[in-house]
Amino acid sequence: MASVKASDIFQDFSSFFEKVVQDLTVEECGHPEIGVAISRLREVLEYNAPGGKYNRGSTVLASVRELLPLTLQDVETIERAQVVGWCIELLSQSFLVADDIMDKSETRRGKTCWYKKISYQTELGQTLDLIFSKPGKMDLAQYTETRYKSVAKYKTAFSCFYLPIAAAMFMAEIDQEEDHRNAKTILLEMGELYQVQNDYQDCYGDPSIIGKIGTDIQEKKCTWLVVEALKRVTPEQRKILEENYGHDDVDKVQKVKQLYEDLGMSAVYRQYEEESYQRLQILISQHANGLPKEIFLGLARKIYKRQK
Repeated sequence: MASVKASDIFQDFSSFFEKVVQDLTVEECGHPEIGVAISRLREVLEYNAPGGKYNRGSTVLASVRELLPLTLQDVETIERAQVVGWCIELLSQSFLVADDIMDKSETRRGKTCWYKKISYQTELGQTLDLIFSKPGKMDLAQYTETRYKSVAKYKTAFSCFYLPIAAAMFMAEIDQEEDHRNAKTILLEMGELYQVQNDYQDCYGDPSIIGKIGTDIQEKKCTWLVVEALKRVTPEQRKILEENYGHDDVDKVQKVKQLYEDLGMSAVYRQYEEESYQRLQILISQHANGLPKEIFLGLARKIYKRQK
């Protein structure tokens, strides 16, 4: 097994982007009928795709390097891992070209149905998430733990955690159903913790650090915070949520945030985060048999430390 510095993985993966763009555009850039569209595709890719943390895509590359012995890490294999990683990055940004690239990459014997299935599951998760933001009267009875877990699982866990690791596993010829089932058990739990962290940051995070101003309250999203708050509110506090959640008004947003403070949601979150991390350790010890545990332990530590 080979260990490579995270900074080197990031540099190798990010620098490979130009080759991806070239492969997508160079042949047809001068095409008399679609050349203008291809040129526009290049502009859109170069404007939108670079500049992120590349967590999903670089995880593919890092995992392939961890799973395969050095003797099998030839140039072609590493390039294929980078192509697959960029497919996943582009999928996360809703680029339709990702499916076509994956089809051509022959991740494992040309079989990419698992990727298409996860793409579909991600779209379902995004739809579940957006349903709460549609115009109309809000029904707090729909903000349940079951619904939240479905959103976290389909919107985040499959595409951000299981998909990159599954891709690397297939490339390393780890294709037994039990191995993938065990990996999925760990990674879906990991994805839920990651989504809960995102929800918490949206409300409590410093915009200068997280890079955005949170809008989950205004968009009446089904977040971990509101679901957990509903478990703890008095009838009077529930009325505050009914009157103020989902409104793009500074005073109403502040009333919701104050309610979270009154309920001690920061402390509730810290307890959840710690307990979730401990559950991950147990799941890894129980289900990572036959798989490199360090991949899962490294991801778990990275998530756990992201707000420390």
